[in-house]
Amino acid sequence: MSEFELIQRYFTQRQSPPSYVTLGIGDDCALMAPSAGMQLAISSDMLVAGRHFFPDADARMLGHKALAVNLSDLAAMGATPRAFTLALALPQVDESWLREFSQGLFALADRHHCHLIGGDTTKGPLNICITVLGDVPPHQALRRDSAKVGDDIWVSGTLGDARLALASYLRQQTISDEAHRQSAARLHQPIPRIELGLALRGIAHAGIDISDGLIGDLGHILQRSAVGATLDCDALPFGSILAQQAIQTRYEYALAGGDDYELCFTAAPSDHAAVLAAAQRAQTPVTCIGKIEAQSGLRLVDKNKQALHLSLNSFDHFSS
Repeated sequence: MSEFELIQRYFTQRQSPPSYVTLGIGDDCALMAPSAGMQLAISSDMLVAGRHFFPDADARMLGHKALAVNLSDLAAMGATPRAFTLALALPQVDESWLREFSQGLFALADRHHCHLIGGDTTKGPLNICITVLGDVPPHQALRRDSAKVGDDIWVSGTLGDARLALASYLRQQTISDEAHRQSAARLHQPIPRIELGLALRGIAHAGIDISDGLIGDLGHILQRSAVGATLDCDALPFGSILAQQAIQTRYEYALAGGDDYELCFTAAPSDHAAVLAAAQRAQTPVTCIGKIEAQSGLRLVDKNKQALHLSLNSFDHFSS
């Protein structure tokens, strides 16, 4: 099968291109007409076999995750998904793998009306790179540099089950087969919180998605906004499987586990009810876990406001 036959067979979306895609797959470039009065939001993520996923990962789930982690970046900015490109390196043409991968990819793309408009394929070690494009009204993006002293800190969903699943795979943690199955779903098929990101426009100040661990990703907000924070670690929304583990494991995996792809965002205390109403509209649970402060640094406390001295590090590609 040639490269172009592969693209035609597995990466031609069934849905017709939306009106803003004036030229899709098949030319040197795709052409899009930006929405009037909107800013373009662009993000790119690469998934490398053996680094971001197991080489024998389920292809359908991998197709879902490859797009989900990119859509999560749009969600963190409060942007509406519009289109994406796919660059794919394959060791060989495996039609069964391609069929499953593309089905997982397009199932999520169709759900969010996000159209594949181009990309590249080549032979090489398995590598998936997706670039997503969305739009957001001016001055409504949830930027990392917009947290304000006094803001509440919120997270969506639950934290830590994905890291628990990874620990189970790596035999770092022993859990039951059913617990592994449930937590592995969080690792392999994260839910991009698009609806919540959109609902938080005009309410939240700063936002980020939790990909490398809460303390590391929140740290980016603190650094860019030149503020500090205190987190109540007992207020963290532990995943249902992680909640059954020892307290130190709960802290470690929820704070520094990564692969959650939930949203962390800040908002004024006066907008507490508005945040809850936005979460209800998005059908996504949210939890207030701390406060933005003027003093730099991140402080971890328990429910009694006692300091917790935890040695934790979020994931880093070049030191992990």
